[in-house]
Order: sequence, then structure tokens, then C-alpha cells
Amino acid sequence: MQYISTRGGAPAVSASQAILNGIAPDGGLYVPESWPEISVDWDTLSHQTYTEIATQIFDAFFDDFSVSEIDHIICKAYGRQWDNEKIITLHQENNLHYIELFHGPTLAFKDVALQALPHLLTTAAKKQAISDKVVILTATSGDTGTAAMSGFADVPNTEIVVFYPEVGVSDIQRQQMVSETGKNAHVTAITGNFDDAQKAVKTLLSNQKLVQELADHHMRFSSANSINIGRLVPQIVYYFYSYAQLIRQNDINAGDKINIVVPTGNFGNVLAAYYASQIGLPVNDFVVASNENNVLTDFFNTGVYDSKRPFKVTNAPAMDILVSSNLERLLYFASDRDASEVQSYMTALADEGQYKLSERTRRNLKQFKSCFATQKQVSDTILSVFDQTNYLIDPHTAVGRYAYQLVSDQNIPTLLAATASPYKFPQTILSALGDEPIEGAEALTRLSSKTNTDIPSQVLTLFDKPILHQKVITPNDILKSLKTELFDK
Repeated sequence: MQYISTRGGAPAVSASQAILNGIAPDGGLYVPESWPEISVDWDTLSHQTYTEIATQIFDAFFDDFSVSEIDHIICKAYGRQWDNEKIITLHQENNLHYIELFHGPTLAFKDVALQALPHLLTTAAKKQAISDKVVILTATSGDTGTAAMSGFADVPNTEIVVFYPEVGVSDIQRQQMVSETGKNAHVTAITGNFDDAQKAVKTLLSNQKLVQELADHHMRFSSANSINIGRLVPQIVYYFYSYAQLIRQNDINAGDKINIVVPTGNFGNVLAAYYASQIGLPVNDFVVASNENNVLTDFFNTGVYDSKRPFKVTNAPAMDILVSSNLERLLYFASDRDASEVQSYMTALADEGQYKLSERTRRNLKQFKSCFATQKQVSDTILSVFDQTNYLIDPHTAVGRYAYQLVSDQNIPTLLAATASPYKFPQTILSALGDEPIEGAEALTRLSSKTNTDIPSQVLTLFDKPILHQKVITPNDILKSLKTELFDK
């Protein structure tokens, strides 16, 4: 299988090359030239483990990897670092099924992909006979950086560089990042927001002068953000696995269409569901749930993407994003693979901060519904779900739960991506439950006591760890900071 750029100005590459590159040389994102053919036998899939289904999805999309290489990657990615041997679990609330994606080492859905990506990347480097050190450059709104460092910590011949917004991440997210002990980890706060960090990272990845400097130091870039196809494909797996489990539990029959609700800012988690639908997952509607940074909601409701709006720091910080990079991939398919149309949208976004879809492309997005939740609605949803069902959800999942109630057909079985453990955001949860918010380890203890739930082992001693990364810079200093971190060691 070949991977091509959404913008049409880069040569086709193999899966391993796409993973290594991260982003295409023309600034576009890699997409499969054609959808892989997968024999979908739901009766068989309903009796398979998560890793067995993952193997089939990986084989289909990463077809230049050998069977033994895929087996090795799967084994490394989904082992003892998970607190549940099933990897992901389902929690049922009538016709709604929460996909619990937070049983990995950092308690967020991004672990599903970022425990696999380092092994995909190092295997790809061997396949391509690359001896250069791979520099993983990542912008994060809180979870990606943590999960990426957990995955890449002390992986030979790699450096992991993370930029995160100084304001807007939770105490837990910040402590996870600043206490990272990996000797190859570089963690820096910026005074801007996530969009500032993401824009800077994308600029660095396509900076040919910098790329040459790296080459002179026997280094090369890649990315752990979901712009990397090696990050995106592993996320397809949990939608297939969850659907198969619904069949196994007799909640649906094979072939029944379901709705999928995803709280999102950067769109990768929704895109993975869309990819799943293109290779055999029966989907009725995709529900895109936004927080008050509701650029995606406006986009799907109007056909206009307008990033020219105030950036809001909310109680669902991982979704505080105004430029959704992965939407570019959906536009490519919705435009019937018209790379020039996608290029025109991305140029308009860069130059004017907005673009308007063609009528054809907009018609092709009829499966997508969207709405947003205010911070009060997020808090109210956390409280009502806990009061009514004794189930605790994090603020991002609450955004999805609110959207489900507002725009999804509740007669249709629905999967809701529960993207993080409530224990990543204890202050927000406590506030929603009527308590005064407190900080640090005390917040974890208080949340456990109040809700009669256990503190996950992944964060039990988190605040006992020393702070190792204290650097704060402006967005304009990202290039200088990166060079210092990499070249002045």
C-alpha cells in the first residue's frame, strides 16, 4: 500500500516511510492511496482479543511490515503497562456504551496509539536502513505529550521533544510531563496556547534549513501527533473491537449500524472512526462533540471553518484547540480525493484564518453531526451522570455525553469515546460534585473518598516525583529552544 499527501505535491511512499516522515514534504498529511481490503467476519471478530484484532488492522495498513514485526510491535504495545488485560473496556448506560480508553500508563486514550508508535517507528527505521537519530517533535494540549514520553522514554536512537501551553493543562497532566525521567525527553512550556505550539511544530517539521541542520547532526524529524499515520491507525482498532463486543454481548446484530460520539479538538479520534467505517464498520452517524472552542461544531453546521475567534481556556483542556489538523484528511476524502481543493482550503486557513467548503464536499459530510457544551454543561453532566448511574466521567467524556443527549438518536446503539480517567482532572470533578477544588495529591485522595473509587496506580505517587523540567519560553523562541535541546547536549 502506498501513502500520498492530502495536498498532492509529494511522492507516494510506503507505510514505513510515511511513519518515519510524520508529515509529507509539501506540508500535507499522509493518507492511504486506496482503502485496504479487510475480510470482516463479525462472528469471528466477536470472539477475538484486542491484540488479535489489532494485528489484522496493523497488517492491512502497514503492509510493508512482516508478520513477525507486527507481532513484536503489538506485544510491546499492549502488555503489562496496561491496568486491564483487555486493553479497553465498555461501560453500558442503556443504549449508550462508553469505550473506556484510559487503562494505559498515562490514563488517556492516546496511550492506545502511543504505546505502539515507538515500536512502529524504530522498526520502520530499520526497514528503511535509517541510522540517524529520530527526533519526535510534539505539540500537546496535555495528553499527547505525556503519552508520547511514556512511549518513547529511553527508546534507543530517539529524542522526544514536547511543547505544551503553560496555562490550560491540569495539575496531573503538568506533573506527568515535568516529572518525566526519560533521558531522551525534553519538555518545555510555552506562554501561548496549544494552537501556537501546534503551528510552530508544523512549521519546524517543514523547515528545510532546519531539516538539513538535523541531517548534519545525523538526526531526522518525525512526529507523535496524530498527523502521523502511525499514530492514527492504532486508534481504528478500538472501534472494531468495541463493535465486536456489542455483538458478543447481544446488544446488536452483525451489520447493525451504530452511532459514534467523540469529544474532540484535533479531530484525530473521530477520523479514526471514519477510517474504520471505510473498511467495514457499520456507522450511521458520527457525532463530533466540542467544548467552548467550538470551531468544529460551527464547521459541520455551516460548512465554514473559521479559526478567527477568541481562544478559551476551559475545564476540558485537551480540547482547547482552534486549528484541527486532522480535519485535513477528512476533507481529502469528502472532496473525492481532490488534493488541489484541499490545498486551497489550507492556504485560505493559513492566510485568512478561514475557508468555506464547496457544495459537493459539504454534501459528502452528511453523516457528521456536531454540537458543543459550555463549561457549566460539562460540570452539570458530570454531576448528573454520577448521581443517576454512580459512574464517574472526566470533563472531556462529559462533553461527549452532553452531545449524545442533545443530537444523537438514542434509539440507536451508540459508542462514546471515554477519553481519559476522571483522576486526570480531579479538581474539575470535585468542583462539579460540589466540593471546593484542592490541589495535588490531596485532590486525588479527596476524589477517591467522595466517590468511593480507587486512585489509579498510575498517579498514586505522582506528586512524590521531583520536577525535572522547568523551562518556559515564548512561541517565537521555539526554534532556538529546539536547537539548544538537540545540538548543545
